[in-house]
Order: sequence, then C-alpha cells, then structure tokens
Amino acid sequence: MAHEKRVVRSDLWIDPAFDARLAQESSVSLGVFATRGVASASWDLLSAAHVYHVSAAKDELPREWFAGADLLARCPQLLAVSSSGAGYDTIDVPACTAAGVAVVNQAGGNATSVAEHTLAMMLGVSRRMIECDRRMRREQGFTREDVMGHEIHGKTVGLVGLGHVGTRVAALARAFGLEVIAADPLLPDDEIVRRGARAVTLDQLLAQADFVSLHCPRDATTLKMMDAAAFARMKKGAIFITTARGGIHDEQALVEALRSGHLAGAGVDVWDREPPPLDHPLLAMDNVFASFHIAGVTHECRRNVAQMSADQIALLLAGGRPPRLVNPEVWPRFEERRARILA
Repeated sequence: MAHEKRVVRSDLWIDPAFDARLAQESSVSLGVFATRGVASASWDLLSAAHVYHVSAAKDELPREWFAGADLLARCPQLLAVSSSGAGYDTIDVPACTAAGVAVVNQAGGNATSVAEHTLAMMLGVSRRMIECDRRMRREQGFTREDVMGHEIHGKTVGLVGLGHVGTRVAALARAFGLEVIAADPLLPDDEIVRRGARAVTLDQLLAQADFVSLHCPRDATTLKMMDAAAFARMKKGAIFITTARGGIHDEQALVEALRSGHLAGAGVDVWDREPPPLDHPLLAMDNVFASFHIAGVTHECRRNVAQMSADQIALLLAGGRPPRLVNPEVWPRFEERRARILA
C-alpha cells in the first residue's frame, strides 16, 4: 500500500481499545513486536515504523526498546514516539527532538484514578487502616485504641504540582473538608486559585501542610527534590504521599524521617526500582502504605489512556497537531519530515 502509515507497539499488555481504534483507520497498519523474542524480527517492524507507541513502564520494558538515540538511528522513517502514559521515562526527548521526531504523552488520561489513589493513601495512613489490617492478620490482644488514627477533615494538604492530577486531587480534598495549598512554578498564583488551591511557595507548603502530596513531573529540576532537608522542613507528625515518579523523593531520607518519628507516616506508590526489593526498609514499616505504581492502573484508566493514545496517533498521521505534544519546538521540522515521508 503506497500510503500505508505504520504504527508499531510492543507485546506488553495494553487495553484492546488501542488496537480497535487504529483498526478504524483504513490507511494505518499496526505491527506488534516481541520484547523478548527474536530481535531481528522486532527490528524489521520498528525500522519501518512511522509511529512507535512505547510503554512508559521503565522497569517492564527491556532497555533495548527504549526510544533513545540508538533506536532512532535504526528507524529513519520514524515521525513520532507515543508514550503509553503520562510519563515518558522510556523516551529520550532531546534525542527525539534532535532527530525531528515528535513525542506525545497521555497527560490527564489517568487523573481520576491517580487522584482517587492519592486520597485513599491519605485516608489509609491517617486512619492507620493498613496497620490495623496487618496486625489483625498476625496477632491478637491489642486494643482499638492501639491503632487509633486521625480524621483528615480540617487538615491541610499541600500539593506539589497542580496539573491534571493535582487539580483533581484538590477537588476531592475539598470534598473531604481539607484546606488545599499548592506550589507549582509553572502556574501564576491566580491560576492556582482557579484550580482550587491557595498559592504558596514550596517552603511554605512544607511548613504548613499536614499532608504533602507530590504531583510533579520527574525531570532534572525535581530529582531528589524531597531530600533529607525537605523532609526536615515538613511539620512534625505530617504525612508524605507520592503518586508521581520514583526519584523525586530520596528513599533513604524518607526512611530516616519516619524512623526518627518526625513524620507520622507515608503513602508510596512510586519507587527507584519497581517493584522495590522485598527487604526495602519502607516495606517493613507499618506506617507506610506501599503500592506498586498502580495509582493509574485501573480498568477505566487503562481503557481511557489507550483510546487517547490511538486518537492522538490517528490525528497526527492524518496531518493534525496532537494536543499533548511534549516537545513543541520540534514541530516545524516534524511537519517537513511528515510531508516528505508520507508523500
């Protein structure tokens, strides 16, 4: 087919909505390669691809299939790399930009699921639900007062980042009677207020919040942002929650802040290594609600993100500009390449 537009993805699990949506496009073909199969067959598919839909799960996708400079060099017709989630840890964005390759993600598609998980962690840690559950399974003789927690109503939650997820968390938090404050260097104060929070600096947030919840991207400006000094600036007895990305918080610093009693507890969905090793010290703490990067892993979220991904790819291949373009500076060169390659 002279004008066939080729989309390629790996065989890692994806909601069937992705394949079904692209099947509606008569000029688009979809190829699926085996991440742990015969490499030559996989490269045959990728080297001819116009769009590579790549898993965002950095610890599930073998590094060979990350969208980096080596892969780009072997895929001369590649126009775009599409992340399967809001994050893009498996994509080298500067390398893509240098090659004239557009990068798109699915920001916002997981907002409801991640926000619900965040509130569940706040409630679970504050009310000591997980601790009570664990103790009931292994011992008797403790009293209800031994696992007595606190209401979240009337407390202050500080949101570090007020994008799609943070804004949804703010709405849910207000419904539970919390005061919401937020720090986001990318938003003016009036926009933070419009999204349902009181604007503060990060230092003010750490000092005032009973819950500190991370909803910022993982990049050079946020790596290890929550280090020992940041945890020390939090209120004594506060609770730390993260459903953002591993690496934004320093895991050992969090361990020490909990061991010292400075923090009352933590809800941790994201890790340096996913899943974390069984001997990770955070997993041994009853006041830690631990989950396996599942905040956005719901049936509804996966279906929504798959549909969004396929819609965006179809739009891009039809000549449109995708709404969730990670590297907008690439657009002029991308359009020139698209016109030439798909001519």
